[in-house]
Amino acid sequence: MESKVFIVILNWNGKKDTLECLNSLKKIDYKNYKIIVIDNGSKNDSVKEIKKEFPYAYILKNKTNLGFAEGSNIGIRYALKNNADYVLLLNNDTKVDGKFLPEMISLAESDEKIGIVCPKVYFYSKPKFLQYAGLRFNFNKGESLLLGYGEKDGGQFDKIREADFCGGTCMLVKKEVFERIGLLDKDYFAYFEDNDFGFKARKAGYKIIFCPKARIWHKVSASTGGQTNPTKEYYLTRNNLIFMKKYSRKSQLINFMPHYLIKSTLCSLSYIRKGRFDLFNAKIKGVIDGLWKNA
Repeated sequence: MESKVFIVILNWNGKKDTLECLNSLKKIDYKNYKIIVIDNGSKNDSVKEIKKEFPYAYILKNKTNLGFAEGSNIGIRYALKNNADYVLLLNNDTKVDGKFLPEMISLAESDEKIGIVCPKVYFYSKPKFLQYAGLRFNFNKGESLLLGYGEKDGGQFDKIREADFCGGTCMLVKKEVFERIGLLDKDYFAYFEDNDFGFKARKAGYKIIFCPKARIWHKVSASTGGQTNPTKEYYLTRNNLIFMKKYSRKSQLINFMPHYLIKSTLCSLSYIRKGRFDLFNAKIKGVIDGLWKNA
């Protein structure tokens, strides 16, 4: 019998993306799954349209935007309460391959130590080019390393291997992982909650595995309006420092801090030159809050 999977999708004013994502899920070669859509306080008619086109999807509506972490936790709690064997977190701005879920499940069930499985992620706008094929983290620079970023997929990343963490874009998690280490840390709100969850899982003895046969396509930052959004700038800046203070060794933190402060200063000056004072303010606030907040 197939394991029971709950697919948790977070929607925030992203009706068009969410409907396309749900349409792609119709084609997956797996039977025993349920879809939970968490509406994170949308101000448009997202819920009405999703209910109309996908009446079988269970929709939970939050009154306000709880962020990626706590918004996802709402769905995770529901899934665990309803006897999920696995929870699949999936961004609403993705499209999936029909074989992606059975490939991930098969890999997860091949080893009891595997707690999290992540797919090969392509750019939606350039379907043959990789966004990442597994993730590493450089603690000396405090940077996530997206393996294969921007490369055309020619099979160079077709080997199953361990990853440092799994991106929130798509991660398959065994229920026992949540039961042992808890859910996503809501204090991050958005960004680095996936890094945090992955490192907690590894600390608890679980493996995080990259599955090259599982493929999805990602529109990248659709929910935050692209690469120059003040909300994204603030949380990336703040959470980078919070994560580093929590998980890095003292020697790594010493190497990281000058890099972090110089990079933040140069970035802030760039925003001033461009007249982007919204981004400048977000960057400075992120640095201050990250320095003061306890890990």
